[in-house]
Amino acid sequence: MTALVTGASGGIGEELARLFASDGHDLVLVARSGDKLARLAEELSGKHGVGARVLARDLARAGAPREIFEELARENVAVDALVNNAGVGSYGLFAETDLESELALLQINVVALTHLTKLFLPAMIARGRGYVLNVASTAAFQPGPLMAVYYASKGYVLSFSEALANETEGTGVTVSALCPGPTETGFVAAAGMGDSKLFDRGAMDARTVAVEGYRGMLKGKTLVIPGLRNNLLARSIGFFPRSLVTKVVRGIQEKRTR
Repeated sequence: MTALVTGASGGIGEELARLFASDGHDLVLVARSGDKLARLAEELSGKHGVGARVLARDLARAGAPREIFEELARENVAVDALVNNAGVGSYGLFAETDLESELALLQINVVALTHLTKLFLPAMIARGRGYVLNVASTAAFQPGPLMAVYYASKGYVLSFSEALANETEGTGVTVSALCPGPTETGFVAAAGMGDSKLFDRGAMDARTVAVEGYRGMLKGKTLVIPGLRNNLLARSIGFFPRSLVTKVVRGIQEKRTR
């Protein structure tokens, strides 16, 4: 099996790549940082004897998914597992945040994910086997004031994944959505939310999240929510008025008072 993992240079994506490699699967590693990917590819190839291709691509560019697909097609690489993990965040009041940053967020979190799935899914169905693992978030279950675009993007990923899971029933291909809660990665700093109270109650480590996502994918689970607390919170949200949920999320997202 060959697994294509986006956002593989760190965090959950890197840990998922390690899990695939430890099971003897070849890899296609995608991220902006070619140097980090090269080091990871060399490590995993040496340790597990797997093939590891590096494709340094910025998924904020509209043409990147097509470039990835066409390069692998030229090399006759069949992707058996597509892991759409790459994602970015943006923090602040929507009326004040940077437009270009949020358009790039949508390109990465929504458009590139959809584009890659569109390109690779048909061949999986034709072969009668394959996995798609889309990394969403517990953010997908409610609106997120101060991260409005990010939360909405993850709501799309969850809905999209659940619909495709239904469409691919009986084909030999499964589609799963991994919905982690707060996780120890570089996401917080990159999103500019270091002072947010969201992480005050602790965060899961990326390895634990990746293991649960990987196992859930192999079992063909449509929805994987790592951690008991995250599971309970995500599944209970529907019992409360949306206006109340939105206010609570706003309070959690607010910056700490000093």
